[in-house]
Amino acid sequence: MIESLLVANRGEIACRIFRTARRLGIRTIAVFSDADASARHVREADEAVWIGPAPPRESYLNVARIIEAARATNAQAIHPGYGFLSENAAFAQACVDAGLIFVGPPPAAIGAMGSKIVAKARMRAKGVPVLPGYEGADQDLAHLQAQARSVGMPLIIKPAAGGGGKGMRIVRDEAKLPEALAAARRLAESGFGDGSLLLERYLPAPRHVEVQIFADSHGNYVHLGDRDCSIQRRHQKLIEEAPAPALPDELRTRLRAAAIVVAREIGYISAGTVEFLFDGREFYFMEMNTRLQVEHTVTEQVTGLDLVEWQLKVASGERLPLEQAQINLNGHAIEARICAEDPERDFLPSAGDLRLLEWPAPEMARVDAGFGTGDRVPESYDSLLGKVICWAPTRSEAAARLAGALDRIHCAGVRTNERWLARILQSPGFLRVEHSIAFLESLGKQFADPADAAAERRAAVFAALAVRPNSGESDPWAAVDGFTPNLPAIVPLSLQLRGQHHAIGIETQQRERLSVAIDAESISVADVLRTDGSIAATLDGLRVKARVYVYEIHVHVWLDGNHYDFLHEDPRSKEFSASTTGGGLTTPLPGVVVAVKVAEGQAVAAGEVLMVIEAMKMEHAITAPHAGTVQTLHFAPGDRVSEGSALLELSAAAD
Repeated sequence: MIESLLVANRGEIACRIFRTARRLGIRTIAVFSDADASARHVREADEAVWIGPAPPRESYLNVARIIEAARATNAQAIHPGYGFLSENAAFAQACVDAGLIFVGPPPAAIGAMGSKIVAKARMRAKGVPVLPGYEGADQDLAHLQAQARSVGMPLIIKPAAGGGGKGMRIVRDEAKLPEALAAARRLAESGFGDGSLLLERYLPAPRHVEVQIFADSHGNYVHLGDRDCSIQRRHQKLIEEAPAPALPDELRTRLRAAAIVVAREIGYISAGTVEFLFDGREFYFMEMNTRLQVEHTVTEQVTGLDLVEWQLKVASGERLPLEQAQINLNGHAIEARICAEDPERDFLPSAGDLRLLEWPAPEMARVDAGFGTGDRVPESYDSLLGKVICWAPTRSEAAARLAGALDRIHCAGVRTNERWLARILQSPGFLRVEHSIAFLESLGKQFADPADAAAERRAAVFAALAVRPNSGESDPWAAVDGFTPNLPAIVPLSLQLRGQHHAIGIETQQRERLSVAIDAESISVADVLRTDGSIAATLDGLRVKARVYVYEIHVHVWLDGNHYDFLHEDPRSKEFSASTTGGGLTTPLPGVVVAVKVAEGQAVAAGEVLMVIEAMKMEHAITAPHAGTVQTLHFAPGDRVSEGSALLELSAAAD
């Protein structure tokens, strides 16, 4: 068995691999960039080595530095995790050349599937169903445009060396082909070091189903069942489950058999996932991920197996622990990916300090996390904070358990998506298996925070109680509630939520009883009890409990499945300011300027793209809010910008 293991990755997956390695008595080694010097995966490893500055190309994608780190720590093996170099054949070969064990497939197998262009042609020849498209070697943009028109619309553009939905573009209008191809190439080059693109006929609403396979160096192949990963946003999976629901038995059998055919064809070894699109009648080979998947956890939950342990055993030259007939699938498991992103701002990535991050208790759910309270979420990498996984005998029970577990996540400092995911799990369409990869595209808005004025008022009461923690004290000298002898003790407060101001007055009526006026509407509050960051109170006769957390001007309230981030407008504090400089356009997130589409003095129309910012492996267009003339450009391509930076000055057309 391997005795020392370096994980060439970061975040959640590095922590998860370390967990199995520790259980097996393997010495663990982490690598880290400047941005991750105090990260959780660094703290959990036995040793850690710095490998460069924050940009991935200078650290986590730097093969030479990772190999050097392995040599310096006498590591016996390297596990690539997922993302970064995990599907890089040259990296796998470099490990072999350095005398290191690569915990993954042989370089040749990675190379065979590393290019979707080659892989699709090869699988078509083996009789595996493949969608029509272009997989040619001529990658000139003009030629790609011509081929795209030949394939027809709608069309999907994919980086040939990519994975995880990064860099994909859907094109429905031929007029937008040039821009989409150029953007896909930029992200393919920056994210994967290979600008080659694949064109494929786009199915508007298929399901994404996949099969987990495993193989050893002794010629043994097994599958560990299938999964459904159809709940996606921008081609990135958010909710995954095993087994894939509502598949006919005959089709499920053929699907699993096809996955084994794919693995045998390329001489695969280790864990791998064969992905398919299912249109309701037939499945089509999409790609093979030659690595451990983010969603491997749901397969572990229904099989009772540790896939990382299997990887380490196979990499050590051992046979697969079980034969196909010995592998049993029990119950149903669902995983939700918790990401640092803001559902209320079109899912913009969110970076910064995690002032609070509480995960569900172990008895409620399995949690694979890379972050906790006090950690910093850097803007240089993807937005995944962790994963929450629930198992149950049936799919409906698993969905209910997971929704309940997500309600126990409390995060302050960055925006997160867990409440939005919980609403998806409870939706009729998901529970009836009516979802597809287009599910969120058509219905995503219905899972936004509900506009419930009554619920918002209840939350405001708890925010007011949190800001004035001594309200309701029986001793007027111990309270900080504006007590004045012989006069009503009314404490005025001003809270803001989503740009709306709430005027609040707290009046102590008698011992243990208050009257809280929210925008002139009174709510009776009694029996306030504070315990470990929570407040329980009786509101108009109904007992309610909320989790609260206060820092700086932020007053966080978690109540009835919703998260409210109030801003306390305290006139004694100069921290609060809702103003912005007129005439300027600011970046809504930290990142790097990858394109400037305009010049100073240029007239632009409303909605025209002015700049493109790349953050957390995604591109975000900054558009003109109105027609006008560009006065000043503050940044150029390649410049790093922080959240809230003024990018340019734009005068109004009337000026």
